This record gives sequence, structure tokens and C-alpha cells, in this order.
Amino acid sequence: MEKKSDIGLIGLAVMGENLVLNMESKGFRVSVFNRTVSKVENFMNARAKGKNIYGAMSLEDLVASLERPRKVMLMVKAGQAVDDFIEKLIPLLEPGDIIIDGGNTHYPDTNRRTAYVESKGLLYIGTGVSGGEEGALKGPSLMPGGSKAAWPIVAPIFQKICAQVADGPCCDWVGENGAGHFVKMVHNGIEYGDMQLICECYQIMKDLLGMSNEEMSEVFTEWNKGDLDSYLIEITRDILAYKTPEGEAVVDFILDTAGQKGTGKWTAISALDQGVPLTLISEAVFARCLSAQKDERVKASKVLAGPKPAFKGDKKAFLADLQKALFAAKIISYAQGYTLMRAAAKEYGWDLNYGGIALMWRGGCIIRSVFLGKIKDAFTNNPALENLMVDPFFCKKLQEAQEGWRNVLATALTNGIPVPALTAALTYYDGYRCDRVPANLLQAQRDYFGAHTYERTDRPRGEFFHTNWTGHGGDTISGTYTA
Repeated sequence: MEKKSDIGLIGLAVMGENLVLNMESKGFRVSVFNRTVSKVENFMNARAKGKNIYGAMSLEDLVASLERPRKVMLMVKAGQAVDDFIEKLIPLLEPGDIIIDGGNTHYPDTNRRTAYVESKGLLYIGTGVSGGEEGALKGPSLMPGGSKAAWPIVAPIFQKICAQVADGPCCDWVGENGAGHFVKMVHNGIEYGDMQLICECYQIMKDLLGMSNEEMSEVFTEWNKGDLDSYLIEITRDILAYKTPEGEAVVDFILDTAGQKGTGKWTAISALDQGVPLTLISEAVFARCLSAQKDERVKASKVLAGPKPAFKGDKKAFLADLQKALFAAKIISYAQGYTLMRAAAKEYGWDLNYGGIALMWRGGCIIRSVFLGKIKDAFTNNPALENLMVDPFFCKKLQEAQEGWRNVLATALTNGIPVPALTAALTYYDGYRCDRVPANLLQAQRDYFGAHTYERTDRPRGEFFHTNWTGHGGDTISGTYTA
């Protein structure tokens, strides 16, 4: 065999193949392996033919073909398959070699695997890879975390194959252990939120305003020229405009039951674990769950009463309000996602660069948008920013959207159009700006039935009290609550 390879990749599904071709096109020699060896042969005889790629017939062959320190990237199904390959690779590698997991792995697994692989004298990286098949081939967003000592070694490859924007490459070091996969998980959660918000706007336009696909496509075309300029708005425009040669609008024939791979659910569960109100993204996850109950919904539609949508008013003005509502809700989605990252960073000791994360999402990934530049600016101006909503730019945008945002929700709810994510966004906004919420009554209820105690407004924080509300209770208390 001639010159040794710069990196090896295991797993020749579409994402794996495209990443290999991306790496090779940027001047790197790549060795490939797949558990089903026939896939290696097929790849080498087709897409990889004549390229600077080496097809290994075994793991031993793959490892032997690599320059030291060896870099082996796994693009296999998350879960047991990753652990299995790690166990097979460890005996073949030497101290300082690097194992990279580029799958959609749950971050606690990356925390565990980083510690385990480092205990064997090797280095480990768990990296989020976003952008789908096209991104993998032309330049994805990469979010690496794990063993910090591995980053300088893989950076020359990662920062060359990732998407490039005016501000730089869409890849930088995120943090130790599972930080990279955590940030990718939050990215996917925000993606769930963005998609649900767009779908709710689509339903409002279709069911309330009676708009055709062509008319809706024109609206999304206009929206893509302003604050909402983004990949998801762009593809929604294209989907609504798409027709087969026979004139069939494919979107109208797609069954309304949404699938999911779990990253949105992980984001919502993580928020519950951290005590972070990730309401919009959670509603987006639940909306997919509700969509899956197709048979039940069809039956319920025949017996559960509700208003028949009927719009009265200026359609053009309402569409302008809808645009404002979508943008305001999008701000909320990112605000909640960043709050979750801040909470996790505190728990796990990660030094996350929040502005840098926005930059990593500017290109290559599914949630890429012009909007992300403003997030980078917000954290550049105030690295300790607690919530995006209070940044001057976003605060002003939310204020400008107020009247239209509320009008859209009032109209949709009055007409029986389900808008769970748009509603959750406004409810969170109103809750966050409220200096007094009814949790005082809630704490009284908890103290009444469970002697859980409460704090008082006229006493220092951290001092707890119990009231014998009925006169029949004792003085025993169950303990303080966790704020």
C-alpha cells in the first residue's frame, strides 16, 4: 500500500460515504471500513473509484493504513454498535490515537466513553454532525467535544471539511466529555421547535386563510428575504411549490404522522432534569407524538365539537402579523435552548462559548439562518447574558412583534387552529417578564397537604416556614423544596 491515510472512517451508510468524499475532496487521504465488507467493495468500485481513498477489508487493515496518531471516525448507529467498535479498536490502537464518534449519540454515553477510552491511554471525541446528506458531502456543521488533547490533532481536518461562512469555519472546540453531543442535541431540539412553528404557520394559512400551496410558497419566499432568512424557510418554500411532472402536489398526499429519532425527546428530558422551562421545544416533541395518533384523531374529529375556521379581516395585514409571531417564537426557542446549555455547562463544568456555538450553526446545519449572527453578537456584547430575550436587539424585536403575535394567537385559538408551539412561546415570554407568578399559592398548597414549607417575602431567602393551616396538624415538616 502507498502513502498512509490521514484518517479512517467506519460506517458506509449515506452520511459516512459523503463525509469520506468530502474529506478526500479537501486533500485528505481516507481509509474506509464497513462491518459488511461488500459495502467497502461497492463503494470503492463506484463513488470512490479513482479517488485518494483506501478500502480496508478488516479493522486490522484499517488501523495499519493510518498515519500516527491514528484517527478513526465511527459513523455507525448510536448505541451498542459504538461500544462494540470501541472494544474492537482499543487493542489495535496505541497511546495517543483517537477514536471519534460522529453519530447522534446521547451525551451521557459520550461522557462515559470519554472516561473509558482515556483510561486505556487513548483519546476520544464525540462530535455532533449536522446538515444531513448534503451537508456531509459539501460541508456540515461540526460540534466536537471529548478529550481536549485530541482537538489540535483533528482540527486541521474538521475545520477544512466543515461549512465555511464569512466569520470562519462552522466548527470549533465545544468542551470536554459529552459537550459536543449535548450541543448537537440542543441544536436538534431547536430544529424540532423551528419545524413545528413553521408547520403551525402553514396550518393557519391553509385552514384559516384558505391559501393554496402556490400562495403559501410565495409567502415563504418573501419571508426568506428578511429576519426569517433560513434553510428551513427556504425548503418549506420549495416543498410547497413542488409538483410532479403530472402536476401532483406531493405535500398534499403525505400522511400527517411525524417521525422522530429521539434527539428532541432527549432535549426535553434533559430540560426536566436541569429544571429549565424548555416549553416550546417540549410542545414540538409532543406535537409529533399527537400526530402519530392518527386513527384516534380521525375518530375524535367526528365527535369532539369545535369552531369551523372562518377568517374575517385583512389577509395581508394578518400575514404580516403571522411573520412577526413566527420570528418572535423563534427567538423564544433559541432563548430556551441557550438557557438549557448554560444550565448543563454549570452542572458538568463545561466552558461553553455561546457566541461560538451560534457561529458553528451559521452554515452547514439544518437550523442555519441569518438570525444566528445576532445571537453571536449578543454573547459577544455580554458573555454572561442570562437569557437572549433581554439582549437589546432581541428585546426590541419581541416588543415590535407584540401586537401582531397576540393577534395571531387570539385568532387561531378562537378559530380552533392548534398552535401549541406558538402559544408556548408567548406563554413563556409572559411568564418570564412577570415579576410575580402564582407560585406563592402553589407553595401554600404544598405546605397545606404535605408540610413542604415555604419562604416569605419579608424574610431573607433560605429561611423556611410551615403553617398549621387546619389547626389539626402537628409541627413536623417534610423538608424544604428545591427551587
